Amino acid sequence: MDCYQFIDFGSTFTKLTLVDIEKEEILATAKSYTTVESDVTIGYEKALQEIYSKVDKDKLNIKKITACSSAAGGLKVVAIGLVPELTAEAAKRAALGAGARILNTYSFNLNDSELTEIKNSGLDIILLAGGTDGGNEECIIHNAKMIAKHEIDVPVVVGGNKSATDKIKDIFEGKIEYYITENVMPNLKKINVDPARETIRNIFMKNIVKAKGMERIHEFLSDIAMPTPAAVLRAARVLSVGTEIEDGLGDLVVVDIGGATTDIHSLADGFPSQGGVMMRGLEEPFAKRTVEGDLGMRYSAMAVYEAAGLRTVKKYIDVTKYDKVEDEFAKRYNHPDFLSETKDEKEFDIGMAQICARLSMQRHAGTISEIFSPVGKIYNQEGKDLLKIPYIIGTGGVIINNEEPSKILSAAKFSPEDPQSLRPEDPKYLIDKSYILSSMGLLSMIDADMAVRMMKKYLVEV
Repeated sequence: MDCYQFIDFGSTFTKLTLVDIEKEEILATAKSYTTVESDVTIGYEKALQEIYSKVDKDKLNIKKITACSSAAGGLKVVAIGLVPELTAEAAKRAALGAGARILNTYSFNLNDSELTEIKNSGLDIILLAGGTDGGNEECIIHNAKMIAKHEIDVPVVVGGNKSATDKIKDIFEGKIEYYITENVMPNLKKINVDPARETIRNIFMKNIVKAKGMERIHEFLSDIAMPTPAAVLRAARVLSVGTEIEDGLGDLVVVDIGGATTDIHSLADGFPSQGGVMMRGLEEPFAKRTVEGDLGMRYSAMAVYEAAGLRTVKKYIDVTKYDKVEDEFAKRYNHPDFLSETKDEKEFDIGMAQICARLSMQRHAGTISEIFSPVGKIYNQEGKDLLKIPYIIGTGGVIINNEEPSKILSAAKFSPEDPQSLRPEDPKYLIDKSYILSSMGLLSMIDADMAVRMMKKYLVEV
């Protein structure tokens, strides 16, 4: 039986998916704790043994083994630009689209204390941007000199003003590992993040995997293709747009609630759905990812309480059941391996997940504002209009393992209480019940048609 094997080396669990190529079916899935601190092959072998307990090993002919990874904190990037709301924001979007975790974003001319902070941050890559093509050169050149002066020993992706490229090459040559790519913002009206995304992904495959202590897995692995969030975004994109053979579902949003973060992926142009609305701000990418580091079910539990505030917490959690409701958040923060077992514990987790879904979607979706001008009332939109999105796809442990996933996802919908937030009004809910989105992102690199067909089969509507 010809099969593909896909591995997701997650920050908490290593997940395996075995796909029957001919039948286009999932033969088996398994997971085990990721043993990144010792040897990732230990966790992998445990998950593999679970797979073999479900299928006959001797009948398998594994044609390809491919993996994605977010182990050891994932791909950590610092984004540097000229102006916070322009080139620095464009650099941030490029890094997020590559599946990175943004440690920080810096703007203008960097100083020595900022470089010390960057150097000690545990980063994997610097994305250095700044200036539109033909525009300001001084800032990006200054920042390149500062990076070289402080001898920051990580790859630097240069995606800024092309007029400064030759000078930056001279600054970095022989001192800094660097990669030149296209400007993330070639002019004030255009965002160009795909070349930088691909460059970051290639560096991840070449350098970062080794730094995570994963060199042993190459004995049995075809390749590690990308960071896990990039695999999920890739799966969402191919499911949305389809292929030449397979129709996609159209516009959609993925809500991924994890232990440390909540990721939102939107696949939509996000243009105004109503007449008389003017677009403002940076151009939005069709495939957009945001990650909220303060919205997670365990590692970020206290940050959820702080971000929501007691008023929002009361909307989703019956606080009268607890002497101090913040103690329940603290319990999950202090014990990230905590498993909810009682009815009250499970209801509390649902409430937490609703808060994560609501706040993360509020931050991801665009907003509309009313402005009075000499010619009358006008409306401005910043960000994406997601009002008419037909599908929200839910993934992440708290959604997949929950008896009421639609209750969690409904918190991400449009609310009359917040009429300026352009969140989906009336979407259908699809659940990644088999936890296959990252695997389908990997499969799409081999056979995109099969990936679309399998996602249509295995994403469950609720």
